[in-house]
Amino acid sequence: MSRGLARGPKGRGKQVGTIVGVVALVGAGGWFAGTQMQSPADAAASRRPPEVRPVTVAVEHRKLTATVIAQGGVEFGAPQGVSLSGSVGSAGGSGEAEATQRVTKLPQAGATLREGSVLMQVNGRPVFVLRGSVPMYRSLGPSSSGDDVRQLQSALRRLGHDPGAVSGDYRQGTASAVGRWYQGKGFQAHQPGVADQQQLGDLEAAVTDAQRAVLAVRGGGAEAGSDGGGKGGSGASGPPVSGEASALELRAARQQLDRANAALSAFTATYGTKVPAGEVVFLPELPVRVDKVKVRLGGTPDGEVATVTSSDVVVRAVVPGADGSLLREGMAARVETADGTRVRGVVAQVGGTGPQADAGKDADGTGEEEKEEDEAGSEPDVGADPSAPVQLVISVPDPGTLKNQSGGTAKVTIEVGASKGAVLVVPVAAVHTSADGKARVQVQRDGQVVNVPVTVGLSAAGQVEVKADGGSLDEGDQVVVGR
Repeated sequence: MSRGLARGPKGRGKQVGTIVGVVALVGAGGWFAGTQMQSPADAAASRRPPEVRPVTVAVEHRKLTATVIAQGGVEFGAPQGVSLSGSVGSAGGSGEAEATQRVTKLPQAGATLREGSVLMQVNGRPVFVLRGSVPMYRSLGPSSSGDDVRQLQSALRRLGHDPGAVSGDYRQGTASAVGRWYQGKGFQAHQPGVADQQQLGDLEAAVTDAQRAVLAVRGGGAEAGSDGGGKGGSGASGPPVSGEASALELRAARQQLDRANAALSAFTATYGTKVPAGEVVFLPELPVRVDKVKVRLGGTPDGEVATVTSSDVVVRAVVPGADGSLLREGMAARVETADGTRVRGVVAQVGGTGPQADAGKDADGTGEEEKEEDEAGSEPDVGADPSAPVQLVISVPDPGTLKNQSGGTAKVTIEVGASKGAVLVVPVAAVHTSADGKARVQVQRDGQVVNVPVTVGLSAAGQVEVKADGGSLDEGDQVVVGR
């Protein structure tokens, strides 16, 4: 009995513990279910979008600078092709058999050519570079005259070989100066060839024969007159020669002598030291730099033999028409390459100068639209289409190491405007225009949004200068840029 009583309380304790655990578990489940269950009103409230609040940005007080930024290519300026105007080593003498033209020394890429420099050699003969605006188009020698002769004479004088008067007439003084110039460069000036020398001898012989014929006629006529014993006389042997026949023979002999002298004079006028058409290249500006070589050793110098440029470094870029309208020649620019090289530049050209830009222009180089704009006193537009891209050339006066980066790319930054000192600056999106055309910004203060009239100024990189007009606006004020 005592054992049963001992087990009774222990069993009841277990039952109580089990009941308490179940109650606690049910309570926890109820609590969890209660936290997860929402009333319809609560559910609707939870799905309601959050209250819309304005997006604001603080007003800044700083200097505002407007720039145009473009990516361009680094290259040397004023590229132009060079070609030969005729044969090298032949001045077109009569009867001369021209040898096949072969390049025996190539132009040197990267070389600087100054006045009197040798560009290349063909058949062992030099091709010189001289300064002049008239291109070489013919051989120059005795009897030649014109502007090309005058610029040859000027070049000879600059090189220290005085040709005498710079008259535009190729005479003995010019020929002597050409000979000295070639000799100073280690070459022999072009002299008459064997065929020309032979022709000169033949012409001189023809003059001599004609002179003898005149003398013979004169002598024969005198003998006939003496043998005939005067008019009506009869000669000792053969029929007498009439005075009329003798006069005709003398006239014919003299005419032959005149023709022979004329032929000799015409030939000797062009006989002497010459400059073959292919041995000189005139370029408007010197020095120049050989950029590309377009012939091969042993090849024929047909077409362009090389491309030359100035020694100036430029950056060529393209900008949108809207940016191009802000640019003017002479503006300062900053040039920066990928490796961090920074140099100063200058806007040298805005807009293209190729065939399309020149199309439609009159003889004086201007088109009808340009003339109308000039008459109206307004500046011509960069392009007819304001949305069209605009070509841009930046010159680099002191390129430094940039001259070794031809063919690379560089970033160009051009300042087109700046505020006068520090000003209030807000994003462009913060400025609104009212129906009356006045600008305003919305400022959030003490939970309220108020309108502040402003006057706008310089705009750059999405920012705009503003000045309060009939209200207060300070640095740090929160302006509304969206909702």
